[in-house]
Amino acid sequence: MISLPLVAIALLPFTLAARPSNGGVGHVPIIRRSHSNRVENLPKAVKALRKKYGYQATNMKSKNSRQASTAAVPITDEANDSSYSGIVSIGTPPQDFNLILDTGSSDLWVATTSCTSCGSDAPGFDPSKSSTYKAISSHLEIDYGSGSVQGTVAQDSVTLGSFEKSQELLAVTNVTPDLINDGLSGIMGLGFASISTLQTTPFWEALYNANDLSEPLFSFYLERYVNQADQVGAAPGGMLTLGGTNSSLYNGSIEYLNLTGPPSYWLLTVSSITVQGKTIAIDSPSGLAAIDTGTTLIGAPSPIAASIWAQVPGSTELTGDWQGLYAFPCDTNVTVYISFGGTNWAISPLDMNLGTLHDTMMSNANATSQMCTGGIFDIGIGSVPAWIIGDTFLKNVYSVFRASPAAVGFAQLASSSSSSTRSSDPNPAHATGTSASSSGSGSSTSSSTSSGSASPIKNIALSLTLLASVAGSFTLFL
Repeated sequence: MISLPLVAIALLPFTLAARPSNGGVGHVPIIRRSHSNRVENLPKAVKALRKKYGYQATNMKSKNSRQASTAAVPITDEANDSSYSGIVSIGTPPQDFNLILDTGSSDLWVATTSCTSCGSDAPGFDPSKSSTYKAISSHLEIDYGSGSVQGTVAQDSVTLGSFEKSQELLAVTNVTPDLINDGLSGIMGLGFASISTLQTTPFWEALYNANDLSEPLFSFYLERYVNQADQVGAAPGGMLTLGGTNSSLYNGSIEYLNLTGPPSYWLLTVSSITVQGKTIAIDSPSGLAAIDTGTTLIGAPSPIAASIWAQVPGSTELTGDWQGLYAFPCDTNVTVYISFGGTNWAISPLDMNLGTLHDTMMSNANATSQMCTGGIFDIGIGSVPAWIIGDTFLKNVYSVFRASPAAVGFAQLASSSSSSTRSSDPNPAHATGTSASSSGSGSSTSSSTSSGSASPIKNIALSLTLLASVAGSFTLFL
């Protein structure tokens, strides 16, 4: 039995992060939540991802801004790395909800208490209890590929970390079953305004436009639980920092790569991918990639996905409901490096193995060893963007999303930031044998910086991260 003092210690990061000191930077703890059918749900995830990116994003007018403030948000890891969420408060007085933090979309929606099709294990927003709630229109639907949500477009006070804004959102009254994991109440989109179905400015971008951020960026550190044998419900999953970076979570400098095209999704171009020591060059039209924290897997164009798995002995493409996914012998370590024109970033073999396939999932009756599902799948051809780079990669780097000049940056994880201090394999990419400067950054579209937040904020964020690890340890034993 866990004593109350230990429980208090485990919950301390979330209490501290709820209202951090507002110095232009905010740190938001991320939470993870498990799902008992992780592998079985992969076909649905693949289908949703294909539909989510089945259209070309429109352009938007870019903005320039200056410094002001920062906040840190603890992140929850959902479903053994299936998705990551943070606590968002809506209304006056504030009502708290776990929402998926998604750089691959730009809308904010939350389930309401009047939603009969929403999960019963997650709280719903009650508009009648908010003095600042204002309905704007009667009905709108947002399609997320695997399902949709319908509700009322509204305006209300929204708080993330130490930042508060009056924000347009969708108060959802109907949702497709199983659209999101149990325990979650909605999604906060972190893309650009140009892809918003609500045709509104996302929360983070509104902060940027109002000069509320110390730096025109936000950054992610994502924990890894995919290698945990037991399915864990909810556990500390990392940190989202608004308005800055947390230098205690990465080593060296941040390699920034300018966005490919005008801001819409966070788009980069994959230049090469190396699998089992074999490098596959990617031409520019086939390399356009969305960097998406709301996606579990990596989606690659059909011919490239086939080339990737051709380097792994014993791998096979799955069929039927599993079409597009690949399986490989579970005793094989799949080593992958990916480059966006600069450094070759390593993807841990842990993240390339999503779990064991049951015999009923395998159409290949000739398989002679236990087969596991791979973290890179065939997304198809002809779509824009051509690649979707999800958490299979992002867990291996510290990632930074910068509004001006528009770019995405990556840095090598600090060894102290690893979720694997609990005795399993390390999270940092360098632990697989690569160096953050292994191939340089000679691209004209990349630059480096060692930007960090103010010292007190760094110290608070480090304490939050260490306490989050303690909380995760106790969660595993519950």
